[in-house]
Amino acid sequence: MDTGTDAVGSLYPFLSRAEGDVDAVLDEVQKSTQDKAREIVHLRGAVLDRYRGEIIACATAMADRFARGGRLLTFGNGGSSTDAQDLASLFLSPSGAGHALPAIGLTSDIAVVTALSNDIGFDVVFARQIGAFGRRHDIAVGLSTSGNSANLLRAFEEAARRGLLTVGIAGDKGGRMAESEHIDHLFVVPSASVHRIQEAQTTLYHALWEMTLLALDESGGAADVPGDPR
Repeated sequence: MDTGTDAVGSLYPFLSRAEGDVDAVLDEVQKSTQDKAREIVHLRGAVLDRYRGEIIACATAMADRFARGGRLLTFGNGGSSTDAQDLASLFLSPSGAGHALPAIGLTSDIAVVTALSNDIGFDVVFARQIGAFGRRHDIAVGLSTSGNSANLLRAFEEAARRGLLTVGIAGDKGGRMAESEHIDHLFVVPSASVHRIQEAQTTLYHALWEMTLLALDESGGAADVPGDPR
């Protein structure tokens, strides 16, 4: 079985046809693109309606942590790892006149990730780093499309134990993250499509970033704390 072909066929059935009218195929491509665009716009609106107040509360709490000298620690697996790195880079290198804030993606050091995975187990790759770097005023943000990643759950538990502000961004129904008592602010994108979940999550964490900077500006900005930048 050609799983790659099957996957493409399930997403774009009109491209798997052996024969067909080119104009008809192009029309279906256009319709498919428009349908997906409408779907993500609707999903983003649903997330905003559901979490409008929570986004403001979370961003305010994050701004308070930064103002006290806290740092942002982000983590995720696969595509969510890339999103976690993107989130860290937003705070480290903001556009315009925004303040650069201390942030680190916990998958950025591949030597550490592979060492922990090989010597101890993949479940601890984030928890061990939080245990080593995490301080009381820091912020831990974990992203997952399923909400079931064991290493994220371990990380949130360790972060909560150390007094970090914990923020979870999940998909579908939230998975095991929705059952966790160690997440202070949880955002769940209600979709079964990994593609739509990640698109909406990107919008959500950009909103958190912008609202955090706004809250910091209104409160007078972050503290200038000397010492180890990590």
